[in-house]
Amino acid sequence: MREVLDRVFSENPRLRGYVVDERGTLRKHMSIFVDGSLIVDRTTLGDGVGPESEIYVMQALSGG
Repeated sequence: MREVLDRVFSENPRLRGYVVDERGTLRKHMSIFVDGSLIVDRTTLGDGVGPESEIYVMQALSGG
């Protein structure tokens, strides 16, 4: 997962700050799904990704 995100961030550097914090950890209100399953490793983003995997990065919404 980390390699995929780093590739995306290299092409779109402004996205990095929205998705990960200064330590590279997934931000609190972000969720990433790989092939329909929520990732487990929010710290190092070490979850596996296959060559045909579908990845969704979503921001949680809150409010009333």
